[in-house]
Amino acid sequence: MSNEPHMDLRRLPGVNALARAASLAADQALPEPAPVPTVNYRSEGRVLVAGSAAEVARWAEQLPPPLVASLACVRSRADIALGGYLGAFAARWRSGSAELEGRFDLILDLCDPPVLTRHTLPHGYFAPGPDEDARAAAIAALAEMTGVFEKPKYFVYRAERCGHGRNGKTGCTACIEVCSAEAITGAGERIAVDTHLCAGCGACASACPSGAIAYAYPNVADTGARVRAMLAAYEAAGGADPVLVLHDAASRGVVDELPDHALPLELHEVTSAGLDLWLAALCHGARGVLVLTGAQTAPTYLHLLEEQAALAQHILHGLGYAGRHVVVASDAATLPLGAVPAQRASFHVLPDKRNTLDFALGHLHTHAPAPPELLVLPAGAPFGAVQVDTAKCSLCMSCVGACPSSALTDNPSFPRLSFIENNCIQCGLCVATCPEQAITLAPQIDFTPARRQPRTLYESEPFCCISCGKAFGTTLLVETMLGRLSGHPAFRAHPERLRMCADCRVVDMMKTD
Repeated sequence: MSNEPHMDLRRLPGVNALARAASLAADQALPEPAPVPTVNYRSEGRVLVAGSAAEVARWAEQLPPPLVASLACVRSRADIALGGYLGAFAARWRSGSAELEGRFDLILDLCDPPVLTRHTLPHGYFAPGPDEDARAAAIAALAEMTGVFEKPKYFVYRAERCGHGRNGKTGCTACIEVCSAEAITGAGERIAVDTHLCAGCGACASACPSGAIAYAYPNVADTGARVRAMLAAYEAAGGADPVLVLHDAASRGVVDELPDHALPLELHEVTSAGLDLWLAALCHGARGVLVLTGAQTAPTYLHLLEEQAALAQHILHGLGYAGRHVVVASDAATLPLGAVPAQRASFHVLPDKRNTLDFALGHLHTHAPAPPELLVLPAGAPFGAVQVDTAKCSLCMSCVGACPSSALTDNPSFPRLSFIENNCIQCGLCVATCPEQAITLAPQIDFTPARRQPRTLYESEPFCCISCGKAFGTTLLVETMLGRLSGHPAFRAHPERLRMCADCRVVDMMKTD
């Protein structure tokens, strides 16, 4: 028997290079994702040129046909308001003492600073600033902006899962806050997404705790299939220590310089892949995930990615996995390399975000070096429990009606408030709705089977109607009603009616009033 030390051939640079080639080939062999619906724009070349009178006159003359210019001579951006998108801009402006308005297909904004300052600007809006070459380039681009255009509809929205609002109260606003195009607004209990303003970043889907809004270009299941195929091929070819590198087209130059064990996966936008895909990749064998950002990455997107990377790291370290697993950076100077489960997962990334997270967290916990039963998470995490102050709770069940995910439930035949932790998205609607201010959120992950089962948060003996004996509330609820309504004209002369059920109360009013 040879006494030569054992050499792990998988760790030779040439082996990793061959394995990487196999990984990329496996990705290329997958079928193209199904096409998505499109969003259309129509432009007839009506351009509004906004700015000082001298600049507007000068640059409007340089617009080539078929562009038709209208002039908005304003002293500053404060004198003009703009909204809309390619083919459907609306503008109002003040010129001297006159108030003017109109609808336009395109905008050439020469104001300094420009009228619109959001990070992601609408299609058809050009604000080149004072540079002469930039203005000339903007005019050349405007000349190409007539006709009919289309883009993908980047998202799918399932309103029934949305935790934005209930009963006039606001809960989750994560997608609204992260959207750099200002394409998402609150619409009562739901959100509204302007498909023409949406730029396809996918940050809303990554930020959404419930999966109510999901990325569709491509959907996360298709991206997950790419990840799974790439990692399986890399391992089968003998590669070691794979790191998944998520990047967009703008980062191709950085990708060209990656070491052999880094597996590049190009996405339309890196913000479309979040916690669910990252954790799934680690379960399928990646030793780390590098998310490449660039100058084009909006500050809100960067904050989201860093916040989710910190949450992923908190979970992994809490399970005992050493090392650094997820890095958000503009270069590949530091590739993450952390401990991961010894056994590869068999689950597929699913269109339902919460199901994928459930599978990934379960796999990570099952194979964890130090698996806890309960892991406390930082504020804002999308997993957790609710805590009820039973001294305040009147079991009015307002929280049950407000809960969008059926995490809070009642019992039709007994005053009991129950909770299923696995369903909770920590949207805060129960906190906002509770009239007694008896509820607080507790971000955490319960890894025991109990998280899937209803557990009683509070229950009370029912209060029975003093007339017919039917249970219709709790003692505390009736006492609260007495305290708040006994002075009301409807009950001042007959406070005992507050101790009656609704039916008996009506009968008593018909008899005596």
